[in-house]
Amino acid sequence: MNHRVFEEYESEVRSYCRKFPTVFVKAKGAVLTDENGADYIDFFCGAGSCNYGHNNDFIKARVVEYLQNDGIVHSLDMYAQAKGEFLDYFENGVLKPRGLDYKIMFPGPTGTNAVEAALKLARKVTGRSNVFALMGCFHGMSLGSMALTTDAASRKGCGVPLANVTHIPAPYMFPQLDTIDYMETILTDDHSGVEKPAALFVEAVQAEGGVYVLEDEWLRRARALCDRHGILLALDEIQVGCCRTGAFFAFERAGIKPDIFVMAKSIGGMGFPFALTLFKPELDIWSPGEHNGTFRGFQPAMVAAKAALEYMLKYDVEAETRRKGAIIEAYLRENLPKINGKLGCRGIGMIWGIDFAAFPEGSARRASKNCFERGLVIELAGRGDCVLKLMPPLTISDDMLVTGLGRITDAIKSMNLE
Repeated sequence: MNHRVFEEYESEVRSYCRKFPTVFVKAKGAVLTDENGADYIDFFCGAGSCNYGHNNDFIKARVVEYLQNDGIVHSLDMYAQAKGEFLDYFENGVLKPRGLDYKIMFPGPTGTNAVEAALKLARKVTGRSNVFALMGCFHGMSLGSMALTTDAASRKGCGVPLANVTHIPAPYMFPQLDTIDYMETILTDDHSGVEKPAALFVEAVQAEGGVYVLEDEWLRRARALCDRHGILLALDEIQVGCCRTGAFFAFERAGIKPDIFVMAKSIGGMGFPFALTLFKPELDIWSPGEHNGTFRGFQPAMVAAKAALEYMLKYDVEAETRRKGAIIEAYLRENLPKINGKLGCRGIGMIWGIDFAAFPEGSARRASKNCFERGLVIELAGRGDCVLKLMPPLTISDDMLVTGLGRITDAIKSMNLE
């Protein structure tokens, strides 16, 4: 296919096609195939939307059967069989076994819809407008979620002031600063000049911020801080949920229970648009229709979501993620120092970052380009796009995982970093 059709008719806002300039026609498991028949190992995973692999046979079969039987596709928020089955399975198969009691809201098809609903509910419940968020976070691209997000280039595109958010230094930014004590001071000092927030929004792993894993103890102290001051703790599980960190929810490892949390991306099972906002039952003070969206009832996504949860439990994807995550960690810690001692790495489960901050700007971008030329798709993250973000499907085979890791190290070696 001639690229002209995209360049002539599609907006300049297009992004990933500039980094991966080929026409993809097929995807299966951990492999993307282009129109020329070239295969690429996928370490991008639809930005975390395809945790269970592309066209997962188990999930796809349920969706195909549903459509062939003329199952309802669009239902707004009417009662529908697929939604009821998803709700029942999610509650009894995932939430209750973890001791989690939450009401489930379908806010619309994308992660930013879920965040907007969470923001609106937190403000409605508390009567407060300000919100705390961490520097380095990414929560979405609509106005409310963008006010939380700290990426300067994205914020500039809004064209209006992004208000009612106080950004707190992330705990990794200043090791000498206790950020929990810092927030405590802000909240108790009558000269801080900062309004008490409705909520503290946190990613247990800052993915787009550069793959920073927030420590368990920090998350527990954040939970205690919120409890002391009547602030709602909101966790963003959009990219790092659905087993990506080795547990179904990224916050599980800290033993905390948020007041609100949001999900999207891989909760849709096989890349389908689907998002959830979950909150403790006592916070469910919505009036009927007070927050809505035309596509909050996309039933094929609910069929896929339930099937994905069944697959996750049947094949113990959490344990597999931890096992494969150990393979990634061992490989990086053994091989990166052999290339250059200034290369850093960090991560958890099957989300890892290789940090090029010690090298000239654009080094990680060069590495990603070199990976693509070697048949591997991998994205960037972090300040100045200085982190190569490894996020393969959780279902990738061990052999393909190691092959992909080898392509990364080969790509970096070819750069002759000094």
